Amino acid sequence: MAYTTVPKSSDYFNCQIWTGTGASQNITGNNFLPSFAWIKALGSGNHHLFDQVRGVQKYISSNLTNAEATSASMLTAFNSDGYTLGGDGGTNGNGYDYVGWNWKANGQGSSNTDGTINTIYTSASATSGFSICQYTGTGANATVGHGLGVAPKVVMVKQTNTTKDWMVYHKYTNPDGTGAQYYLHLNNNDGRSSNATMWQNTDPTSSVFSLGTSSNVNGSGDTYIAYCFADTQGFSNFNYFNGNANVDGPFIYTGFAPAYVLTKRVNGAENWFLYDNARSPINVRDKYITVDGSGANSNTDCYDFLSNGFKLRTSADALNGSHEFIYMAFAAAPLVSTNGDIATAR
Repeated sequence: MAYTTVPKSSDYFNCQIWTGTGASQNITGNNFLPSFAWIKALGSGNHHLFDQVRGVQKYISSNLTNAEATSASMLTAFNSDGYTLGGDGGTNGNGYDYVGWNWKANGQGSSNTDGTINTIYTSASATSGFSICQYTGTGANATVGHGLGVAPKVVMVKQTNTTKDWMVYHKYTNPDGTGAQYYLHLNNNDGRSSNATMWQNTDPTSSVFSLGTSSNVNGSGDTYIAYCFADTQGFSNFNYFNGNANVDGPFIYTGFAPAYVLTKRVNGAENWFLYDNARSPINVRDKYITVDGSGANSNTDCYDFLSNGFKLRTSADALNGSHEFIYMAFAAAPLVSTNGDIATAR
């Protein structure tokens, strides 16, 4: 009996590591044409986020408020099995190591007219529950079509034409599921804040997400990119957990063996911590990167990635203190795939 709607998780998400050459290099083995590539040096350095919607060579950084920039020597092409990199040290410096997290949507996509704002482009994969939306703000309460057919649990918005904080909607920023009252910044460690001018205190629907009048998400004439994520059985899961400050930490059920787990304390200041199965291939997963910082790949034992979720193996306050945490998780393999195989812990 099929459990998941995604036949093969790696057809829609993949993470990989490589060593830079300082010259043009093809990163292959991705299994699909990426619509969104998020790249970070394992040493110190900024994050670089590229997507087909905004166009090749244009990037933004999760740890910075900077406007979109263009580089002809970072990511120079999206390919059917990965991408081509130039020789820039941000993505491919000679002898330096890098990690890339890659998602498939639907190429550059097309305009979506479901909301009161018609998007410039919306690239959506209803199968994997991921879309990318590019739009121009109006300065008035508005809605934007995300193209997923189900309500996203997470929406990350960045103004691209000038300096602004990243704004993050997560349904469980408040654990009771009233996340639309709140926002988080992806580029810093602030706890949740409340402001109706972000999301109009309105959760996304199956067709649109809502914007208030804040210039962070909807300034008149300003341009924005939004990354939208919906729960997809056997592929992605977005929820919360309460830490217990114990090395025998809580078990979080996701319904799949994770490849990627991003967590953030929400009831106080703390970094966004990212673990994956490329940098940490065996349990206990011990290598993290903070997505709101430029620091190097660091070591702290944290998770066991299991066949059906993840378990906290640390008492560190930042990762498993007696606090409220949200998470984003993507699959390495579903609990049960459409061919009936049982996934096992990695």
